[in-house]
Amino acid sequence: MIVLLTPNAQREAEGLPLTMRARLDDIIVRLQRWPDVSGCKPLTGEWKGHQRIRMGDWRVIFHVVTPSVIVIRIAHRSKVYE
Repeated sequence: MIVLLTPNAQREAEGLPLTMRARLDDIIVRLQRWPDVSGCKPLTGEWKGHQRIRMGDWRVIFHVVTPSVIVIRIAHRSKVYE
């Protein structure tokens, strides 16, 4: 799969602490193997149709549109669903 970041997600990624940026790189590599990715959780409510994967206290929200995985948001768990 091809992993794409929306412009908003790209800005959020650039603002991450250095340790989280390294972890994000690992997450992106994992998402390339979709659907063989562990730790993903389907979201409900306003985010129905999206998935999330944890990155410590940070969350990566993405949407799968074959043949791509589109990362929508990368934010701290306290703000990601706003």
